[in-house]
Amino acid sequence: MSSKGQKNPTNEKFKSKIGGQAVIEGVMMRGIDKASMANRLPDGTIDLEIWEIKNGANPPWYRKTPFVRGIFSFLTSMIDGYKCISRSVDKQMTDEDEEEPSKFEKWLEDKLGDKLMPVVSAVSMIVGVGLALFLFMFVPSALIKLIEKIAGTELNAVLKNVIEGLIKIAIFCGYTALTALMPDMKRLYEYHGAEHKTIACYEGETELTPENVKKFIRFHPRCGTSFIFLVLFISIFVNTVFRVSWSNVFVRVLIKLALLPVVTGIAYELIRLAGRYDNPFTRIFSAPGLWIQRITTREPEEDQIECAIAALKAVIPENKEEDRW
Repeated sequence: MSSKGQKNPTNEKFKSKIGGQAVIEGVMMRGIDKASMANRLPDGTIDLEIWEIKNGANPPWYRKTPFVRGIFSFLTSMIDGYKCISRSVDKQMTDEDEEEPSKFEKWLEDKLGDKLMPVVSAVSMIVGVGLALFLFMFVPSALIKLIEKIAGTELNAVLKNVIEGLIKIAIFCGYTALTALMPDMKRLYEYHGAEHKTIACYEGETELTPENVKKFIRFHPRCGTSFIFLVLFISIFVNTVFRVSWSNVFVRVLIKLALLPVVTGIAYELIRLAGRYDNPFTRIFSAPGLWIQRITTREPEEDQIECAIAALKAVIPENKEEDRW
């Protein structure tokens, strides 16, 4: 069963709730009540971490209520994902990589002590979120205002929202395409492909071996890439329906931030539908995200698949029925 040129390359027997994420030289998987991360260490061995998910099997009301649950799932995924990436970076460090700290680094260690790494991680996360807000919220709106200024006329509000949305999607596609040219990101995208193929193998109820996993497709409708695309696309309609003001770019950005929970809530429900059903409706809104996954995933090597298998096996519940949509 090849992952190329097939009409039904997944051979799916059931739809799992398990999701994952590629990290540095490894894969993180999140199951019903457990999560795990498997990393290929510099010495060639696989390091496996497993931890319990608080209230995983019995989530509180805000993790079960439609539209509301999407907001909290998005935040949880972002925070947990960033923590796992930070830990995966640390696992790649060896004694040979350690250098004499600079005066500034020594000063930070003296002042912060054990809090140094959490503070550095928090600052890095804030900078990353700030950059994303700048690229996807401020820049598109500012470009529309610039176009109007150059043209000397005001565009129709609906047309402006559509153009703004297309600019966001273009920035996202351009960014992912550029990062794919970097060797380290190419490795990350290969692990991303390993994660998808392993879940597809599991959903095909096929034994989890590298040989079997290789046969499955590397694109999956519940991918975070598809979720991001839906967020960008749905924002066009939400900004139009709520008539977000174009009078001031900064005010517009603040209003769009306030509406972000609405956008993420809708996008999450659509992703859930795509994960649960396969019909013309779900295939239509899943298609663009699956196309973009041709950039954000790559065919993995066997050692990468082995990491994904180790991570997935660690979170499969004893009662498989609990994992069915």
